[in-house]
Amino acid sequence: MSHASTLPGARRPAPVLPVVAVIALLAVPVAPGGEGGATPADAASGVLVLWCVVRLLLHRRRPLSRGAAVVLGLPVVAFAAAAGAAVPGAGVTGFVRWVQVFVLVPAAVLLLIRDRRDVRLVAWAMVGLALWQGAVGVHQYVTGTGASYMGREIRAVGTFGPGDVMAMASVVAFGLVCAVGLALGPTPVRREHLPARARPRAWGRVWAVVCALLLVVPLAVSFSRGAWIATALACGAQLALAGIRRAVKAGAVVAAVAGLLVGGFGVGSALLQERLSTIGQVADAPDQSVTDRYTMWAAAAGMWRERPLTGVGLKGFPEHRDGHASLALSSGSDTEGAGAAYRKQPLLSPHNMYLLALSEQGLVGLLALAGSWLALLVLGLRRLVRVRRTQGPGLDCALIACGLLIWHLIDFAYADIGGPTTVLTAVCFGVTAWWALASDGPAASRKPVAR
Repeated sequence: MSHASTLPGARRPAPVLPVVAVIALLAVPVAPGGEGGATPADAASGVLVLWCVVRLLLHRRRPLSRGAAVVLGLPVVAFAAAAGAAVPGAGVTGFVRWVQVFVLVPAAVLLLIRDRRDVRLVAWAMVGLALWQGAVGVHQYVTGTGASYMGREIRAVGTFGPGDVMAMASVVAFGLVCAVGLALGPTPVRREHLPARARPRAWGRVWAVVCALLLVVPLAVSFSRGAWIATALACGAQLALAGIRRAVKAGAVVAAVAGLLVGGFGVGSALLQERLSTIGQVADAPDQSVTDRYTMWAAAAGMWRERPLTGVGLKGFPEHRDGHASLALSSGSDTEGAGAAYRKQPLLSPHNMYLLALSEQGLVGLLALAGSWLALLVLGLRRLVRVRRTQGPGLDCALIACGLLIWHLIDFAYADIGGPTTVLTAVCFGVTAWWALASDGPAASRKPVAR
């Protein structure tokens, strides 16, 4: 037997690399005026699941633990019931999509991550994607080649185009949450006798801080109120979970940088202030986008009252929308710019994940999904607290995993799945699942099955 693999620091190629490939494929530009549908990243996520299954079979790896199978598999029953209540073709398509996003891809990511280094690799991949999309978005804002906003083509949308104005904001938000988690990791102990390879971690924290500050700019010029709220609350939660002292220091730095960017250099100060002011006007004088959202929320609630247990079926919201929506609902959202011509984009979802599940899957579906997410949150936070109390390794991974889940739970109050970044949501849930459901010794979940 060769001893090369037993040398200190020796490490086989990471099986999590296909996850990194899925993230990287989201950098591929979306065709202007594209109508959505499957993307290269979606196809890669399917390959990712197959790759995981092949590894389990070839290496005789133990599959998910009983607890992980219950937490991740719980929604499948609800998806199946909702698919049976839908139009046959739409029901099957919807079932596959929901299982892909909330069960298969997260389970594959959970099984392919070996340890904390793999989590950091995935996190840095998200940061890299966010920096790329953010750089494209800032260029769009500066040169006036972005999506249309307030009559000017300045809205940063990255390579995703005006058909999905939330996509770049979500990617940048994920990268920012990951960067904050990496920056808040435990401070390495200074030991001069340690070899050089043991020191880069401190530099990694410095670069994470730099990346987090850089990503604030594209997030701001995305003009996405929902992404701002979710990111601010998720990063605030990360700071609080990392410790009050760090939270105060980081808050001071963020306030100083924000003041410098907006007050000193005037980075979109007037437009940003106007956009921020509309957050508090959703009840007094809402704009048409907010009115449309409220109307669709009411329509979703009406569908649920009509079929409270199983809902109208997967992908049934568009078909039943007009029968439950008031006349306040507009015919669609105007989109143009960023290389695409003007078009009216139909409103086919309530833009609220909880109401989407409630209207299409009823109480059964919502309770199954919410129960799965709540279990991940409770288990993840419990393990984070234990790591902090014992000063064990992996605080940065804990903050990344919990931060991404908290971001989604907040964002789902005014957004739902759909668009090219949906597969990235699945990856985020997979990272969270690894932290929440893996044992303290992650290798334990990968022991070979007894022959």
